[in-house]
Amino acid sequence: MMTDFVKSPRGASLIKVKQLAHVCIFADDLEVTRSFYRDVLGMDTQFNFLRDGKIFGFYLNCGSRSHVEVFQKDGASYSDLNQINHFCLEVENLDAAIAHVRAKGVEVTSKKHACDDTYQAWIRDPNNVKIELFEYTEKSAQFVGGDRIADW
Repeated sequence: MMTDFVKSPRGASLIKVKQLAHVCIFADDLEVTRSFYRDVLGMDTQFNFLRDGKIFGFYLNCGSRSHVEVFQKDGASYSDLNQINHFCLEVENLDAAIAHVRAKGVEVTSKKHACDDTYQAWIRDPNNVKIELFEYTEKSAQFVGGDRIADW
């Protein structure tokens, strides 16, 4: 039987992070960005995000269960302050992770079923960096592919 938490030396439960699931970046030009990651780095598109029949973002496959998430953002450009939107940590049990985070006094959103058939919740670090806590399902687009209609 697998446990959701690892015990710290003091006996308190610690969250168990499995891996970095994805990094999200903004792009001024989606197709130039897609071409760079595909042609220069050899990363294939796993699926696209659609809104009103148009692609506004996509997932790039980094191998195994890791991805780069890219969204259209007009005027996006490199800056020390805004280049990466958030990072995402895959956890074994999102409900347990949310309970753990709340027990530590950190604000966390409620669990949400996302349009890509994953579950997510959001926190911020002390520097206001957004962190997505993430749990895959058997139907997750990251594994089965297929474009998804964004519901946000």
